[in-house]
Amino acid sequence: MVRFWRSLRDGSSFDAVLVWLALGYLIVFSAFPLIYNIVISLQTVDLFSIASLNRPFVGLQNYREVLSQPIAGLVFWNTLQFVVLSIVFQLCIGFGLALFFQQDFPGASYLRGLFLAGWIMPALVIGAVWSWILAGDFGVLNYWLRSLGLIDQNIFWLSDPSVSLYSVIIANIWLGVPFNMILLSVGLAAIPHDVYEAAELDGATAWQRFRTITLPLMRAPLGAVISLGVIFTLQQFDLFAALTQGGPSNASNVAQYWSWQLSFQTYQISYGSVVSVLMIVFVIGVAAIYTRSTRHEQAA
Repeated sequence: MVRFWRSLRDGSSFDAVLVWLALGYLIVFSAFPLIYNIVISLQTVDLFSIASLNRPFVGLQNYREVLSQPIAGLVFWNTLQFVVLSIVFQLCIGFGLALFFQQDFPGASYLRGLFLAGWIMPALVIGAVWSWILAGDFGVLNYWLRSLGLIDQNIFWLSDPSVSLYSVIIANIWLGVPFNMILLSVGLAAIPHDVYEAAELDGATAWQRFRTITLPLMRAPLGAVISLGVIFTLQQFDLFAALTQGGPSNASNVAQYWSWQLSFQTYQISYGSVVSVLMIVFVIGVAAIYTRSTRHEQAA
């Protein structure tokens, strides 16, 4: 022990201490909750047995019961739409803005900062703002659409089953675009300008430079942004809580919100854990695909 404290004073063991502290943090706040959630998904746990260790082990029965519920197909289809549409539009708009802000013009840094201001706001606050924008009777969006002559009567964005999910998707796209923009801007800044200048001297058009230079060199940043976007999108809970609460009639319900409903509204805690585990498996699959593709690209 004396030798250990001496090594701390002279700094020889300080790096090891930092590593062990970080490892302990990950075990306590990441690994243990993950393992505990998996264990609960294999047991019968409800409001009355959550504090007890007497929990019958049922194996995969909870998974079969959750997947056989009538709502399950709708929820997972909504989740797929929510993830795919959010990622596609966030990526396209964010990439376009990143390319735009790569241009040298007065006020570019200030405009970029304005875009980031929305991203750092809490999602509940953003949800409250969008609930005002999307309100059926007095919403700003309906006012604009009527002023442009695009609609004759108000659209109830948050209470109409046919559009409620897409209303949340629009809000989530707005929330995620700045994150995509800033990460892709970093990737674009790493591309040497000499490559573009040489291509321009060879007569390449702007589209040809984008297709043959920008896209191939941005493959790794794009993959990272997509992977992180999937993870963050599947974690999005606050917008649903603020806008639709999964309604109406589960038309906008998604896996993360359904998991919360099962655990804290109906107190079917085992079922809520099942949905969480399925989401974790999906995220791990996306991360594995990205890691493998990156490894093949580095090997090539």
